[in-house]
Amino acid sequence: MPVMNIEKQTNPDKDIPTYIKSRNETEIFKLAYMNQLPVLIKGPTGCGKTRFVEHMAGILQRPLYTVSCHDDLSASDLVGRHLIGPEGTYWMDGPLTQAVRNGGICYLDEIVEARKDTTVILHSLSDDRRILPIDRTGETLKAPAEFMLVVSYNPGYQNLFKGLKPSTRQRFISLSFGFPEAQREIDIILHESNIDTETATRLVTLANALRSTADHDIDEAPGTRLLVDAAKLIVSGCDRIDACRYAIIECLSDDTDINNAFMQVVLAVFGDK
Repeated sequence: MPVMNIEKQTNPDKDIPTYIKSRNETEIFKLAYMNQLPVLIKGPTGCGKTRFVEHMAGILQRPLYTVSCHDDLSASDLVGRHLIGPEGTYWMDGPLTQAVRNGGICYLDEIVEARKDTTVILHSLSDDRRILPIDRTGETLKAPAEFMLVVSYNPGYQNLFKGLKPSTRQRFISLSFGFPEAQREIDIILHESNIDTETATRLVTLANALRSTADHDIDEAPGTRLLVDAAKLIVSGCDRIDACRYAIIECLSDDTDINNAFMQVVLAVFGDK
């Protein structure tokens, strides 16, 4: 099994998305890449899973092919299909096939949303075989050393019918993401929005207060992404209360009573400004 030098693939002049790490997740991802191991990222919506993958693709200087999974995602959507053009029928690679051919990173976001018969095609790429059979063309692609398969999902927002099968889960190195600790989340908001530290701190205080009630009132707690959106509105001149309402609270629930209750929390945090 070839081992690649990660440092030689790093280009300091490349525009790499910023990511503020929490533990050793970047080092584990690099080691998985070096050993040609697929990675599974678990964590709530808006906690930085996609940004992390974008950051690592930049660090490793590999093209990134991102697929947002959904109920209707078919194997053909990933592998490819025959299309009809002016000169007749031709084959069009899907994102998974493109990643294999080009030695890129294929990132399947919210993999549990895809149909079970779709995820089966990942098995031969996520074990020692590292191959992608393409039945419709008769090809069997051998993944180069540079290819990497990454999938993610939100374990807190699934049910009996939307979970990863053990036969799939156990093929991956797994990284668990959560909401950042307070100071790290403040730093992320400051970097992404250029807002003042005092307001960023209040946004994190608000988020943590809402997260403490998430299991009782809403399906998903507010992620860091929502806090950054609110911060950007505030920096652009939006009133703080309005920014919290439209960028955070209204995104959490359609229930008027719940939203009104959450707005009381907003007023408690920002009401003096």
